Amino acid sequence: MKAAARGGWLGSALVLAALVALWWAASNGGWVSRVFLPTPQATWASLAEGFNFTGSGHGELAAWTRDTVARMLQGWLLASLLGVVLGVLIGASAAARAWLQPMLEFIRPLPASAVLPLAISIFGLSPRMVLAVVAFGAMWPVLLATVHGLATVDARLAEAARCLQLSRAAFIFKIGLPHALPDILAGTRLALTIALIVAVVGEMIASQGGLGQAILLAARAFRASDLFAGIVLLGLIGFASNALLALAEQRLLRWQRP
Repeated sequence: MKAAARGGWLGSALVLAALVALWWAASNGGWVSRVFLPTPQATWASLAEGFNFTGSGHGELAAWTRDTVARMLQGWLLASLLGVVLGVLIGASAAARAWLQPMLEFIRPLPASAVLPLAISIFGLSPRMVLAVVAFGAMWPVLLATVHGLATVDARLAEAARCLQLSRAAFIFKIGLPHALPDILAGTRLALTIALIVAVVGEMIASQGGLGQAILLAARAFRASDLFAGIVLLGLIGFASNALLALAEQRLLRWQRP
């Protein structure tokens, strides 16, 4: 198993190296104008200057990254809390699922960007507006995963709970939520990715400080290296956050492994 994991990491590293080499060849070989495709060296220079690694920059990129990560995490935590609470209220009741499932399926496909005008009319162009939209967009994977996890509890477990005369709350906390935990953790991983995407879009639209606004300003000024530096940072944030959640998921679900 460990050898297979090491092989997978090695293969991923080789693919990444090949993509970077192709990028280097395309930009340095003149296949694509550097106005649109900067070299990897120029992108790294923008990253170094933005984080003030060279001592010549102002460290603005570090501040923007911090703002985006904070906005992503705040929205994700709020979405996870709301998703689990609402999911428990709906998933623990067959009647509630029957009544509310059609409405959930109607609202769920709505892209978070579609509710931006409504959020702007309520909160204005403010950080609260971005947080509300992030929470709305990221809530659905957690909510639906929680509902599914509770709805698929084995009937024999439910019968055993009735025989033991467990209260509804005891059934939820001792049987329902542990059974739904794998689904909930999978939903939170997806929700974190959505939170990052919606946070960046919200920053672009609401002119809030963060990587979204930095990328938008770089694109308008044709600063390709700064634009690619922001994109690289977003990829690194998404990769690191997903890896951390995957590690937490492995630890929390150790009881499932034989």
